[in-house]
Amino acid sequence: MIFVVGMARKIYQYWITPAPLKIPTAPTPLTQTGVVMRMAREVVLFESLFKSNKWTWLFGWLFHVGLLLVLIRHARYFWPGNLPEVFLLVQPFKYAAFAMVIGLIGLLGRRITVERIRYISAPSDYLMLILILVIGVSGVVMTFTSNHTDVIMVKGFASGLLTFDWANLPTEVHFLVHIFLAFLLLALFPISKLLHVPGIFFSPTRNQVDDARKKRHISPWALKQEQDHEVKLEQTLGKD
Repeated sequence: MIFVVGMARKIYQYWITPAPLKIPTAPTPLTQTGVVMRMAREVVLFESLFKSNKWTWLFGWLFHVGLLLVLIRHARYFWPGNLPEVFLLVQPFKYAAFAMVIGLIGLLGRRITVERIRYISAPSDYLMLILILVIGVSGVVMTFTSNHTDVIMVKGFASGLLTFDWANLPTEVHFLVHIFLAFLLLALFPISKLLHVPGIFFSPTRNQVDDARKKRHISPWALKQEQDHEVKLEQTLGKD
């Protein structure tokens, strides 16, 4: 509930925040289609990061792609009843956990070894990386070692969360660490730098069309102020 309400609140805040100036970064798209293509390249390929630093791009892309595939595979635990056959196709995604962990280790090492990155890094930056890293490592331990857990119990608990039908959890320590830290991450998400996930779609440097020379750009709140001013001016002229 903290995650859902917190994310909805932040997205609404981003949505209503005015962007009174045209500030897209070069090379700027001249059409809305160009904006969509640019945003797609940024979200899928991390285009600007690739141009900035190849090592940071490599570790960041490995982590995000690995995390996405792991989350897709985890969807089976929340699926009510018997699983469709399509979930059999995502079973190989379990190896994406290694890409996720390698990417996290690279990003953490970057913050420690690169002086200019270390200088601007706050304790929360390290703690967030370590938190996700421990979640990933504990997941790898459960998947690829003999320390397996009862996936039937996990599915019963996870699907019960959606219907408020509480079920018992497995009691293995590594699983409890994994799920507790995952819940902690969800609770911290709406107040952390991880908000770049929805935030990128609201970034005026990325989502604006460079058409300032073709038409006037004015925010809704500024337009209302201008219209109110024009009404008052007409009323004043009418009285005179």
